[in-house]
Amino acid sequence: MLALAIGAEEEDARIYLAYADTLRANYPASAKVFEEMAAVEDTHRRSLIEVYRERFGERITLIRREHVRGFYDRRPDWLRRNLPLEKIRGEAEAMERQAYHFYVEAAKRVTDAQTRQLLGDLALAEQGHEDITRMLDDKHTPVEVKGEEDLAARRQLVLTYIQPGLAGLMDGSVSTLAPIFAAAFATQDTWQTFLVGMSASVGAGISMGFTEAAHDDGKISGRGSPIKRGLACGVMTALGGLGHTLPYLIPHFWTATTMAVVIAIFELWAIAFIQNRYMETPFLRAALQVVVGGGLVLGAGILIGNA
Repeated sequence: MLALAIGAEEEDARIYLAYADTLRANYPASAKVFEEMAAVEDTHRRSLIEVYRERFGERITLIRREHVRGFYDRRPDWLRRNLPLEKIRGEAEAMERQAYHFYVEAAKRVTDAQTRQLLGDLALAEQGHEDITRMLDDKHTPVEVKGEEDLAARRQLVLTYIQPGLAGLMDGSVSTLAPIFAAAFATQDTWQTFLVGMSASVGAGISMGFTEAAHDDGKISGRGSPIKRGLACGVMTALGGLGHTLPYLIPHFWTATTMAVVIAIFELWAIAFIQNRYMETPFLRAALQVVVGGGLVLGAGILIGNA
């Protein structure tokens, strides 16, 4: 149990230092919080090693977390590097809770007084980490600094994911209306319409994804990784077109067309909602823009198909 606790404290300290390295450039105050949290974990590790040395000698037994059923899991450091600030804070709180619950459950399963006392002390120490986290947070990230960091994190989320994804959803949902409904009314064939919609949606997704990734590397604009932006834009473009394409797998033409129109209306509503939620565009204004634009494209498609 001591060896397992030593390894867990070492890993938690390493994770906190990885968080600090990730946040240092954009959120130096929060990075300082995690540096000091890592120092606290290291202090507990040294205390555990001293107890282990007194009872069992110099060589620490190699026990990994996967050897113990029910032991809490930790994801590798490299899987945590791109987490947003609020997610990192939540992960840290979850780490402390998991460690506390493990020591509490472990203490219930031992009978000798010394080990039980040690496990209880460890549980109290992990529970106290939440107080330490709050104190460090108040020390290094007061309300003003925390608000600035949260605002910067939200801005980065919008620039890297929301804005490219919204542009893709708008392009995929609106620009594919014309070819899909033109094909539908021109052929009256649901399968042929489905093929046209698939090709238009996938092609638009690939094109928009490459365009978003290639036109800005994000270094000067601060919009983030071009790969992330390209994926967000490309995937949302394809999904926007596929939404009103998939109903044409239904063989009955008017049933498929009615469902496609309903889904297209829902897509336009989703665009207006995202604009209002993340871009701070008044909902009625956003709805009017997408409805007018979508209606014009839809009407053009139907007119061209009937011609």
